[in-house]
Amino acid sequence: MNPVAGPSPLLCPLLVLPVPLAPIGLALLNTGLTRSRSAAQALLGSVCVMAVAAIAYSVLGWSLEGFAGGASHSILAGGFAWNWIAARPLFLAGLAWTAPEASAAALQIFAVGMAAVIPWGSGAERWRLSSACTATVLLAGVIYPIFGHWVWGGGWLAQLGLSFHLGNGFVDLGGAATIQVLGGLTALVVVWIVGARKGKFTENGPPAAIPAHNVVYVLLGGMMALAGWFALNAAGAMLFAGADPAALARTIVNTMLCACGSLLAALVVTRLRFGKPDASLCANGWIAGLAASSGVAAMVTPGAALFVGVIAGALLPLVIEFLEVRCNLDDPSGGIAVHGFAGLWGLLACGFLWRAAAGQMVAQLVGIATLVGLVLPVTYVLFQLLNRFAPFRAHSEGDRVGMDLHELGAGAYPEFVVHNDEFLPR
Repeated sequence: MNPVAGPSPLLCPLLVLPVPLAPIGLALLNTGLTRSRSAAQALLGSVCVMAVAAIAYSVLGWSLEGFAGGASHSILAGGFAWNWIAARPLFLAGLAWTAPEASAAALQIFAVGMAAVIPWGSGAERWRLSSACTATVLLAGVIYPIFGHWVWGGGWLAQLGLSFHLGNGFVDLGGAATIQVLGGLTALVVVWIVGARKGKFTENGPPAAIPAHNVVYVLLGGMMALAGWFALNAAGAMLFAGADPAALARTIVNTMLCACGSLLAALVVTRLRFGKPDASLCANGWIAGLAASSGVAAMVTPGAALFVGVIAGALLPLVIEFLEVRCNLDDPSGGIAVHGFAGLWGLLACGFLWRAAAGQMVAQLVGIATLVGLVLPVTYVLFQLLNRFAPFRAHSEGDRVGMDLHELGAGAYPEFVVHNDEFLPR
């Protein structure tokens, strides 16, 4: 889908302003899901990867992604021009600060930080901070902007409608693909490389349960992310589809319904499965609904949005269990399922629920195949090469004493003491 030239020059920047609440909420949620002995490193790491992502994207990323209608490079093949990368100056040079593309650049700086926080949460308690920052340079400076150009910058995926008459081309107005799925697939790569936390898996028994150290942080982070997601979905609809400001209320309502349906579905499923609702899985269900909403909120009816959320939340606990028990993937934040799976579901739902033009489902499948069949293996190869020079996995000392003491030299809770029976009066 191509952007329209006239989004509101006043409303666009205002919509972008609350977007940082989404990655901040994810950072707080991910911190709460770790153990207390690694909480400070988890939260500091989230801030660091967001900072590195913003700089890397500003220096290089925007020049590779650009904005639809701007200068770009194309490859002629099969009688078609495949627009694959932008041709813009470095350091945001030449950016028209009064045009909608300036708001798009600001939105992307926050969005790429959100994409970087997702794998950081999945690699929690064993991913070295320095290696994570180095990997973020690669993610924010190269991987994210190139795929972002294909989707949001007028690239070949966005042009599938014009080139092959596949609906409106690959549609991703809220970042279900560019942020959620890309972040979830990157999280999968990181988990593959760093391996599991010590004691998580045994040879004969089931995976050990490593509970969240602060469920209040988890729930508060999810609530905080909601406000950022409202802005993210609304700003994306306006900047990348030229949505009428008067119609943005539907996007906000649909975002809320997706999240609510997903939360309650996760609550019911965990209640039926475990006898009582699981607070951390319910919070992740809330985020999964938001991730799925990024694929559909601007296009579908409220009833359809609620349906998308219910399916995302009902399946999420099962997907997390499958990845942990069957695939032996240690993902403390659940980012692979919460963002990767739910984002894919939102993209698929857009294909069969939004029937604006024939072939839309095929266009969505092409975009999904590109993510799984091209972006995932390329990211894996690049991160494996990086792992050789800047090892991802922390020293075993980090497993023993926690990442706070190992990397920061101090714990998050210096006065926090757990009393056992020996301190009780007799």
